[in-house]
Amino acid sequence: MTDLAARGAARVEWIRSRMPLLAAAREQFATSRPFAGHLIGMSLHLEPKTAVLLETLAAGGAEVVATGNHGSTQDDVVAFLRGQGMTVHGARDDTLAQHHENVAAVAAARPSILLDNGADLAALAAESALAADALAVADPWNILGGTEETTSGGIRLREELAGRIPFPVIVINDSKLKAIGENRHAVGQSVVESFMRITNLMVPGRRFVVVGYGWCGSGVAHYLRALGGKVAVVETDELKAFEAAMDGYRVGSLEQLTEWGEVFITATGHPGILTQSFFEAVPSGAILANCGHFPWEIDVPALREYSTGETHLDDAIDRLDLPGGRHVILLADGRMMNLAGREPKGNSLESMDLGFLLQSLSLERVATGADTLVAGAQPVPDDLDREIARRMLAAMHAER
Repeated sequence: MTDLAARGAARVEWIRSRMPLLAAAREQFATSRPFAGHLIGMSLHLEPKTAVLLETLAAGGAEVVATGNHGSTQDDVVAFLRGQGMTVHGARDDTLAQHHENVAAVAAARPSILLDNGADLAALAAESALAADALAVADPWNILGGTEETTSGGIRLREELAGRIPFPVIVINDSKLKAIGENRHAVGQSVVESFMRITNLMVPGRRFVVVGYGWCGSGVAHYLRALGGKVAVVETDELKAFEAAMDGYRVGSLEQLTEWGEVFITATGHPGILTQSFFEAVPSGAILANCGHFPWEIDVPALREYSTGETHLDDAIDRLDLPGGRHVILLADGRMMNLAGREPKGNSLESMDLGFLLQSLSLERVATGADTLVAGAQPVPDDLDREIARRMLAAMHAER
């Protein structure tokens, strides 16, 4: 085993030892073998917790072909998974073009079940289905179904790809269980930890603007305030804005809060949140960061075009000079900073144990009961949510 693979193996061993829900699922799958005869194609952050998920699926009989997401792949984990006989594409320093090639390589293997993050694989499947119809291909890419991890991917499925997905896709992020455990508390905690780890700046007394008050944004706001940060929220949905106000945050438009904020964190899942007009008005020294899945919430290309110069200050920290003697600090190149920044840890082990059990059982439902599901995006079946909540409460010893 290479040194890189050995390091990955050691990290995965620690993670595996702290994920009891997946351990129980692995034992269950080893007997029931729900994925026997299936090739699962995955596009999801490749880090130690994901490796434990893939081990769990393999125990259930799955063959796996996988790639990570752009900028978050951990090379030692890739080396470990390849040593376990899995086909894994990608590396941490891949360009965006190389990442797209990696996703295409997963699709080229023609998996029968998809484990998607951002709907990249689903988009390729939709293109394949259209091409097959147009060319009357005798052997189209037949997909039983799949899962989608993120809010961003769910939005793509329901908007960009609406009516074009001929198989069921269970959107894991629709689960209230995941929203509470992983998005609000785990993402909230890990984003704030990552801000401190990357910048080495204090939170208390600093003015933060959180753009988006969904589950992730509300969690980020909560943990920033818990550590003494002054927090304001930008939210275009009136009900969510009302919730933020009732939770005690200052609420306003981005235009109203631009001059007030010192750190701006996007958490919307939508593109084009911080754009040219913001860059023209933001105070000098402001820090810009994103925790949404796609690196499109901060319009980084427009920011660089507007910039008069750029300096790479540290791992995941860039200074961009702006007209008039101003500058801004960009973290992790606008990518998901808790997975693309320095010493990426991602969400807590417990939250990902819950979230990946939800993934595992949803994929099992696709493999064994796809005919009970409808085509296109849909929420996690209620019985799975409740079963996993019971298991998580038992694992937490919540009765004590």
